Amino acid sequence: MQERGIPKAWRSVSKRLSFAAPHIHGFTIWLREDGYSQATIKELIRLLAAWTAWMSVEGFSQDDLAIGLEASKAASKDRTRTGVEVIGKAAVGAASLFIRYLRDQAVLPPPVPVPLPTERWPILGAFRLWMREHRGLAETTQDRYERNVVALIETLGDDPLAFTAEAIRGFVMMRARLHSAGHARSIVVPIRAFLRFLVATGQCASGKDHAVPAFTHWRLSSVPKFLDEENIERVIDACEGEDRLRDKAVVLLLVRLGLRASDVANLKLADIDWQDSRMRLCGKSRREEWLPLTQEVGDAILAYIKRGRPRLSLAELFATQIAPLRPITRVTVKCIVNRSLTRAGIETPRKGAHILRHSAATAMLRHDVSLAGVAAVLRHRSPATTALYAKVDFRLLSEIVQPWPGRQPC
Repeated sequence: MQERGIPKAWRSVSKRLSFAAPHIHGFTIWLREDGYSQATIKELIRLLAAWTAWMSVEGFSQDDLAIGLEASKAASKDRTRTGVEVIGKAAVGAASLFIRYLRDQAVLPPPVPVPLPTERWPILGAFRLWMREHRGLAETTQDRYERNVVALIETLGDDPLAFTAEAIRGFVMMRARLHSAGHARSIVVPIRAFLRFLVATGQCASGKDHAVPAFTHWRLSSVPKFLDEENIERVIDACEGEDRLRDKAVVLLLVRLGLRASDVANLKLADIDWQDSRMRLCGKSRREEWLPLTQEVGDAILAYIKRGRPRLSLAELFATQIAPLRPITRVTVKCIVNRSLTRAGIETPRKGAHILRHSAATAMLRHDVSLAGVAAVLRHRSPATTALYAKVDFRLLSEIVQPWPGRQPC
């Protein structure tokens, strides 16, 4: 299928576009419909021209586009190569978009699908279904679990009856050996959950989940990282401006209402009840709950909807600002927070969205909200989880602290 000729704007690079030239007109329309700006499209065409020139030098033809793309990806990572065969990652990215367009237009056949882990090991798919139905685990949490469970199956095989206590302990110790105790626990939890699934479904002998070793963990031993009120206001002020309406709404949801990054990313327009000033959240274990929508947060969301949100038929409230325009993810929320902290000039030992959640909890305590009230806003299932924040209420702690029994220092 041939496209119309190259637009005037791209004729300066037409000679280097080679076999891509007949498709450039349709490619530009496709990019524009996906939300790319004219300046970005122009840069993508320039990068595509660099990639097609590299393809010609390397001896790839228009019949080898998919193979050439994989070769260029490898070449872009090879730091030892020099000369005309060098290709940048940006050019490879433009080529990936171009090939995706060709496949979308049926010019190229679709890629051969790589079998998913759940297709290779049906027991893994059954485990994910069981965890979703009986434990209410979110897909992102199951993805984290899956990495360790796949490693277990690759090491011990996919026959649960062959799992021995010694082999299970050996696998966990080998995988956790090079990591901290905190990371080791992130390995233990999914492996133990998988073994409990096998026991519950009769695929493994009872008690095999006890073969997973435990790692030392002192509950409530740490102090949550948080921002004081002055720095909270600095982060909010760093999101002022018409071009940061989305960032301000996201930051306020985190720091005023203590939402998780996934809560913000999954928030939908239909979840906001403007009449009763509240919003619906579906958090961990698929529990649906309502939180009050404060005036400050509501105004920020409304400003974003009216003046900052792209005109898209999306159910989700927040969308990306750079093409392709899509709903944001929890990683996007983390990046928004990190950029806001950088603009505010705040250095913290730990970044990401959770530091604002911690800050929301400690701010409530400073304003005499009870631990039960904090737990209700943060939607904690266990009071012990909220008890961690009592350690940062230094005013209350100073009232009950006892004098040091030893001698006063010199």
